[in-house]
Amino acid sequence: MASDYYDILGVSKGASDDEIKKAYRKMAHKHHPDKTGGDEKKFKEINEAYQVLSDKAKRQQYDQFGKNFDQGGFSGQGQGAGGFDFSGFDFGQGAGGFEFGGTDFEDIFSNVFGGGRSRKQKRGQDIQVDVEIDFSEMVSGAKRKINLYKSAVCDKCDGSGGEPGSSIKTCSTCRGAGQVQKNTRSFFGSFSQVITCPDCLGEGKTYEKKCSKCGGDGRIKKEQEIEINIPAGIASGQTISMQGAGEAGGKGARSGDLYILVRVKNHKKFTRQNNDILSTEEISFSLATLGGEIEIETIEGNLILKIPAGTQSGETFRIREKGVPDVHVRGRGNHLVKIIVRIPKKLSREQRRLIEELEKMGE
Repeated sequence: MASDYYDILGVSKGASDDEIKKAYRKMAHKHHPDKTGGDEKKFKEINEAYQVLSDKAKRQQYDQFGKNFDQGGFSGQGQGAGGFDFSGFDFGQGAGGFEFGGTDFEDIFSNVFGGGRSRKQKRGQDIQVDVEIDFSEMVSGAKRKINLYKSAVCDKCDGSGGEPGSSIKTCSTCRGAGQVQKNTRSFFGSFSQVITCPDCLGEGKTYEKKCSKCGGDGRIKKEQEIEINIPAGIASGQTISMQGAGEAGGKGARSGDLYILVRVKNHKKFTRQNNDILSTEEISFSLATLGGEIEIETIEGNLILKIPAGTQSGETFRIREKGVPDVHVRGRGNHLVKIIVRIPKKLSREQRRLIEELEKMGE
């Protein structure tokens, strides 16, 4: 996979959350495996990049440590004397002040001065995808199957992180406390810092042997097929949520959610207005004058529409219960047909004579 998540999405490192989201939607739509010319490998790269850059905490760690940011907090990169990490600081202001570039000022001091908190496993990250449906599917409802490359609970250890059959023991590093004390030296002086135990991740216990499939994390990356039920009457731009269908959480934590942004393709003949379907039909001058019947297209097939004598151009006829279903209550909208009277551009001699006769009669 490409080495830089920003390059994958085609954005700069200073891109806003909205710019990242827009870039993701554009790239994911272009390379989706279900589309003609789609690229499954590229789609996986795009999804992985978005899952990191759309999360503020992960993005900050990625900017600081690169793709190995999961281990960044204990890797020793950028450490000064005594092991204190200065890589998040920016000393570019010269004498009289300094900035904490991209690092939470309060969190630094709460950790440095002994205010460390026990680490809880975080809920899995949410995922957002776009799905496109036809106008007719918007009216009737639809099903879609999508493939997501995401974190899932390890099927070998069931998310525990331990090799099946391996015994549980008290963590030898923190002796079951879940935290360890770390003495650090910095420009503030020497401090005693309480941090989450890097071996048991705050649980106070470990398995005798880590799971050989997930390496003890309890999660693995895999491609998963998910079926989406799209309700009838959904509007373009609305979002469907599926709880627990996002990224798997840490050990014992619940999974994130999946959000599906639905986009409805334009129809060559119909448009939607609230729950009504609108269309236009042209009729001849003679039919508008004398009345008659025409065959029209609806979302459920063709039917006959009666045209009363004397119908004016621009008049609208309503066909009940042939519109869009209401997603909140039972029932559906109507089909509204706007009539346009077609005026002939060229007339035969006989046609002209007849119209002139009408004109003489005041018509």
